[in-house]
Amino acid sequence: MSKITAIIVEDSRLARVELKELLKNHKEIKVIAEAENVDKAFQLITEKNPTLIFLDINMPEKDGFQLLEMLDKIPIVVFTTAYDEYAIKSFEYNAFDYLLKPINKDRFAKTIHKLLPFLEKKQKEDIKVLTKNSQIFIKEGEKCWMIALKEIILFEIIGNYTRVFFENNKPMIYKSLNQVEEKLPKGLFFRANRQQIINLQEITKVTPWFNGKLKVNLTNDVEVEISRRRSLEFRQTLEF
Repeated sequence: MSKITAIIVEDSRLARVELKELLKNHKEIKVIAEAENVDKAFQLITEKNPTLIFLDINMPEKDGFQLLEMLDKIPIVVFTTAYDEYAIKSFEYNAFDYLLKPINKDRFAKTIHKLLPFLEKKQKEDIKVLTKNSQIFIKEGEKCWMIALKEIILFEIIGNYTRVFFENNKPMIYKSLNQVEEKLPKGLFFRANRQQIINLQEITKVTPWFNGKLKVNLTNDVEVEISRRRSLEFRQTLEF
């Protein structure tokens, strides 16, 4: 397995030092950057695309949850905090784990030992990228569908689930949007924002929107706003 890259997002210098000391016993993980606030973390994560972030929740100005809301693509998240009241909320953001400060050495090791097989399995699954003609099986309750990937119009995250739009159906599957995106063929689907992935062949109209954003209309009459950061890539993708 390739080396795991990590960014520490923590406003306390001592807490950052503590995490780096704990990680010295786990050579599989390489700390590639540190950030003491959300804005710096957003810039570093966007530029360096780490596998993993150790994320404090309580920070000045913006908190850890707000950072995750800002990102289009979220790395694996291990929350580190002195407060246990955020535990339930953290897993609404698909957090891998939740560590209470001061971080216990054995508890930290347990997190890393869970993480390694999880990543190994994830890397193997990532190799199995689908094509536009791949048939996928979707089940929701008692209903089942077998559908070609190219017929899906839109993927949209709803909490811990992803809603899949095709024909007049919109079942939900228990996968994060990041997990879905990793298997999709390039050139057919596009990550419009943190919540939605669109099928480029299902676009009927593109409209300039506020603050450099774009809005697209899809064949199922759903309107999707493309975030400002993604709008430039969208234009480049479709440019003749």
